Amino acid sequence: MKYLAHKAPADGREQSILVHLQGTARLAGDFAGAFGSAEEGCRCGMLHDIGKYSDAFQRRINGAPERVDHSTAGAREAMGLRDVPAAFCVAGHHSGLPDGGSRADSPDACTLRGRLNRAQQGNIEDYGAFKTEVSVPDVPPTHLAQSAQSAFFFIRMLYSCLVDADFLDTEAFMKNGKVSRGNFPPLDTYREKLSAHITPWLKNPQDILGERRSEILRAAIAGGQEKPGLYTLTAPTGSGKTVASMAFALAHAKARGLRRVIYVIPYCSIIEQTQAVFEQIFSPGSVVAHYADVVYPDGENQGEKDKRYLAAENWDAPVILTTTVQFFESLFANNSSRCRKLHNLAGSVLLFDEAQMLPTPLLRPCVAAISELVKHYGCTAVLCTATQPALDPLFREKNNLPDVTPAELCPRREELYEQFRRVRYELAGKLSDAELADRLQKKEQVLCIVNRRDQAQALLALLPEEGRFHLSTAMHPAHRRAVLGTIRARLKEGKTCRVISTSLVEAGVDVDFPVVYRALAGLDSIIQAGGRCNREGTPGVIGGTVYIYESERPAPKMLAQNVAAARHVLETYEDIASPQAVEAYFRELLYVNKGMNALDEPEILKLCASQTFPFAEVARRFRIIDTAQYTVYIPTPESQPLLEELTRFGPSRELMRKLGQYAVGVYPQHYQLLRDSGVLTAVAENAAILADVRLYNPETGLALTVEEGRCLFS
Repeated sequence: MKYLAHKAPADGREQSILVHLQGTARLAGDFAGAFGSAEEGCRCGMLHDIGKYSDAFQRRINGAPERVDHSTAGAREAMGLRDVPAAFCVAGHHSGLPDGGSRADSPDACTLRGRLNRAQQGNIEDYGAFKTEVSVPDVPPTHLAQSAQSAFFFIRMLYSCLVDADFLDTEAFMKNGKVSRGNFPPLDTYREKLSAHITPWLKNPQDILGERRSEILRAAIAGGQEKPGLYTLTAPTGSGKTVASMAFALAHAKARGLRRVIYVIPYCSIIEQTQAVFEQIFSPGSVVAHYADVVYPDGENQGEKDKRYLAAENWDAPVILTTTVQFFESLFANNSSRCRKLHNLAGSVLLFDEAQMLPTPLLRPCVAAISELVKHYGCTAVLCTATQPALDPLFREKNNLPDVTPAELCPRREELYEQFRRVRYELAGKLSDAELADRLQKKEQVLCIVNRRDQAQALLALLPEEGRFHLSTAMHPAHRRAVLGTIRARLKEGKTCRVISTSLVEAGVDVDFPVVYRALAGLDSIIQAGGRCNREGTPGVIGGTVYIYESERPAPKMLAQNVAAARHVLETYEDIASPQAVEAYFRELLYVNKGMNALDEPEILKLCASQTFPFAEVARRFRIIDTAQYTVYIPTPESQPLLEELTRFGPSRELMRKLGQYAVGVYPQHYQLLRDSGVLTAVAENAAILADVRLYNPETGLALTVEEGRCLFS
């Protein structure tokens, strides 16, 4: 009898189970070999589909409408070989890594123990025919984890090897080998192109700014020769940190034989800017950006996907740009689609841009994940920022990197800070909205950053209409991008430009104002606001001013501890942006105001240390973005055809990516208000189309109340 794993629907070709197991084992072994675990990877591949040797599965693949559990069989055999990691990986290669559970779990439980108990009681199909074809080596696992935390990460990395190998082997069969993956240049080509790009700067700096940037660049390239490990790049705003960090990464990859560069960025808006910078250097299409709203065109042949879209599935490309959310939520996920990329992190240079924006409630698990990658998977991590968070105490925790001191790549850090200073910070005291608006009207070009969306809209209404602009997350991304284009043009042309924005403008958005007003917030936010002021000024010449004011509207409760830590620094340091003040702020915020428990609110590390390996529970708890947020899609001439497609045919991954450019995220109470008012057309449990377009203002975006929207815009 020929035992089949797959049939190709297009032409009826058949793939035997043995051929599929061997192909998957070969790939999984190669992937796991990147972190010294080729035997474990190979064994997972050979075991994962042995449940398909049952008569029930063979009937199913030939058209019978049967549901067959084909994963538990391999998990049972793995446990018989004392290979617990393989048992988890095989059990979850379709449904996701399960919680381990306990021996007392019922056979109906979704845990690994529950499934093993079900197999022990004979409640799975007989798969014994596998022994006639498949030989699985009975050797003990070679990987010995130093701690439960390390074992937790190892199982997830091994799982990644299996699920990616399984998918790739199946894909190759189904497409008869015609898969348009890869075809990216080797990493050396990126290094050569970057070298050609920066050589004129290094040889002939045009001014003092160029000399200082060249100094940082040279130091970064020289640092690339050092051994893999943990680094910081604390470079002042405007010093060329983006290019310098990539220069380090490519030099380091060359010197130490690393495989790829993964650039982790907090916001999608920064990814778009960074992608444009790198593609100008490396050539269009050479960089894979992986974030929620990215859209790549279809290939030249009908139905063919852009190679970058495919590479975003498993990060098999030389240079990856992704978000903090995508990176860390994948590391703590348990489903196959999220995890399949993880093995490609091994042997990578990890660049964390704006490192001070790592999520505070999950800071300890994030640091633990970085530590595991550095300690066991051959990675080098670089924390890049102008305001370096004080993370040393977290990296020195017992299970992380207790004997490692991060190496700083930026030379003469304090001297360069002084030489790159362009702004002064002044306290403006308490200001009402009317007083603040009066001050803003006296400036032709000014940026005001507030802490609340409602204040942004209220303050804008107090300004003259000519030359006023609003930026907030109440506007969909395409709208914000268009407004930013207008703002940049007016600034360049010297026209009146008064902008009221929430903190989103601080996230690396490239705008340059002579004056900035910033509502009292965390010190890192205040300094990031300073990065939007006098950006093109001469280094060392204080040509811009950031006024720090206290609003008549209280800051959101979530900012209370940040504000308290900022007050401490404002009262203690004359220069609040100095490296000493920044370090004092983060130490006050993280270790005094918040404390260690607040840096792991969902107790992720406690779960990771559990001998029961609760993978599903960890994945449920680890959420950087509040999953309670809802989505409202805004009808526009550009989005209307997409919304009609959504209504007629339902969601698809590609369609939802495109629609992300016209989506506004709202919290439950706002969504409930809109739904109760009958202005939404639901398309999913937590998503709807805005039916009453009067509630979307072309200047300020989605109205915060239905009455306000209809009153203002009808």
